[in-house]
Amino acid sequence: MSNRFDWQSQLEKAYTTFPEAPNKPIIGITGNYGELTCKLAETYYKSVWKAGGVPIVIPPLSDTDSIINTLEHLDGLVLSGGADLNPLYAGEEPQSRLSVINSERDLPELLITQLAYNRQIPILGICRGIQTLALALGGKVMQDISDATQLKHSQDADRSEPTHTVCVEKGSTLYNIYKETTLYVNSFHHQAVSEPGDKFRVTAKAPDGIIEGMESTEHKSIIGVQWHPECMDEGLPIFQWLVQEAAQYREACHVHQRILTLDTHCDTPMWFNQDIQFTHRDPKILVDLHKMTEGHQDATIMVAYLPQPTDHPKAYADNIFDQIEHIVAASSQYIALARTPDDLWLNKHLGKKSIMLGIENGHALDGKIENLQHFAQRGIVYMTLCHNGDNDICDSARGSQTHNGVSAFGKQVIQEMNRLGIMVDLSHAHEKSFYDALELSQTPIVCSHSSCRALCDHPRNLTDDQMRALAAKGGVMQVTLYNGFLVKDGQATIEDAMRHLEHAINIMGIDHVGLGTDFDGDGGICGLANSSELTHFTRQLLKRQFSEEDIQKIWGGNFVRVMRHVQVKSEKRKVKNE
Repeated sequence: MSNRFDWQSQLEKAYTTFPEAPNKPIIGITGNYGELTCKLAETYYKSVWKAGGVPIVIPPLSDTDSIINTLEHLDGLVLSGGADLNPLYAGEEPQSRLSVINSERDLPELLITQLAYNRQIPILGICRGIQTLALALGGKVMQDISDATQLKHSQDADRSEPTHTVCVEKGSTLYNIYKETTLYVNSFHHQAVSEPGDKFRVTAKAPDGIIEGMESTEHKSIIGVQWHPECMDEGLPIFQWLVQEAAQYREACHVHQRILTLDTHCDTPMWFNQDIQFTHRDPKILVDLHKMTEGHQDATIMVAYLPQPTDHPKAYADNIFDQIEHIVAASSQYIALARTPDDLWLNKHLGKKSIMLGIENGHALDGKIENLQHFAQRGIVYMTLCHNGDNDICDSARGSQTHNGVSAFGKQVIQEMNRLGIMVDLSHAHEKSFYDALELSQTPIVCSHSSCRALCDHPRNLTDDQMRALAAKGGVMQVTLYNGFLVKDGQATIEDAMRHLEHAINIMGIDHVGLGTDFDGDGGICGLANSSELTHFTRQLLKRQFSEEDIQKIWGGNFVRVMRHVQVKSEKRKVKNE
């Protein structure tokens, strides 16, 4: 009989293999508070452990530094049950049947819920936890449900005993977890969610209509349930779901640590006149330092977009670049400009986000070829030849075919871009312009933010033949997140973006695709709404069993390959001419 007090033998056992323990998701559980003690029912942490996770208890501290540093180490979050929420946080006065509130818990849990949500950390809310989800993320909670119910929802039975049923919506995450439309649950509450808000949809109700379950409408790994699954043998599957989602989130984050993530087109400078704060989590923009950090995004190409006509277009573009440089200089500890692929990797190694510069609409040249040299010196890596109208360079996909493709001036522009090492970007170009430029350019071209016309018939999207021709010349197409380029009708989702990506891969091959979000230029869809959600893209790639090598290709590697080729060829030409 082994000696259970021989702890040294247990320690030695841990060191008989390497690593000492398998890599498991870390699941934080919000602790209850009472009698000057942070406490937690054992069923919570044992359920996480049985489901394959590593449980840790999070004390109710409202200090944001403590919360944020804790979240940096979490892969999943359980919002545990407990006392009533203070209605003042919802802007309401207390009603007579409000029960005991817990002033130590409310603020910390509202903060951690929003901060975990912003980081895409999988969340399971239980009883009070589902109510916390609603209150923190735009829903409403009933202070007391006794006037709205025919069932007794606060039972005296043992917590492991089912006391009523709930009806689960087919096709919901809850249904996929339990494979049942009717669940037998316990019930120990007198409050409930009254309105889930637009971030959630109701997926389970009690027979009297009380909301018993809800899940994310945004393709996020978030579920709330009103009952206590941790107390029931039948409750384990929902913890297994959480641990599985946490493992996928953890893997995506680890992939982002190793690869370079580059979004090849964002229009954030369009919002500079709205007094945006790039170092804040600014609700007016989709790309800022906080959102890039939350989404584990390394780099973005910010473009100077020029409407047509623009007075003094060269000065207009220069003003935008001046503002970008000012933002970078003011936060040089965290952000840096990048002009080359090596700059991107160096900045990542130094723990800095990278901003590259581009021009959207060759109208910025103001008809003067020498202005290309000026913008090359400013550091642009590509120029989109046109926008939504013909200009003096070429015809637009939404133009009037003024030149029947690329103009005589446009031919000079492409030659000079090749000489200077600036990538030719043909997003927005008419088909004739596309093929002309493909023939004229001595280096591969890019489409920094386009999608597939076979899946969404829009003149801005590329046909399969265009995509094949682009790949044959070594170029890349970056799938964009503009709603109207992904679906003809309705709201596009992350699933639609993945359909376009997979179609492009089928047509062009894995070496010729990527992502150009068009964030802040009307880009952003359900599930990929801003930079903070970009780990969702990686999770989708992992679910589809793409290798890490291929994920790097998609996440900017292909685009960077073209950039390096264009820049190196330019340098070789300069050396030869010298």
